[in-house]
Amino acid sequence: MKADKDKVGRYLKTAKGQIEGVLKMIEEDRYCIDVSNQLLAVEALLKKANREVLKAHMEHCVVEAVEDNKSQKIEEVLAIIDKLTK
Repeated sequence: MKADKDKVGRYLKTAKGQIEGVLKMIEEDRYCIDVSNQLLAVEALLKKANREVLKAHMEHCVVEAVEDNKSQKIEEVLAIIDKLTK
């Protein structure tokens, strides 16, 4: 993986902490909108982490594949884009 591991790791560790907080909120029967807002924050962090991973993939793996005339990497990226847009 070519992505900035420290940056991605920070995003994921923060998301993990937020998920643990959401679980505690649910156990405490907290207000639904507050829980939903925290879930949205977790989603945003996961999207940031994924963006970093995909950015690095495109900057390294895809560029190398294009230079070597290998279309498989482009198909992989298109498949991920399809998943992201559903």
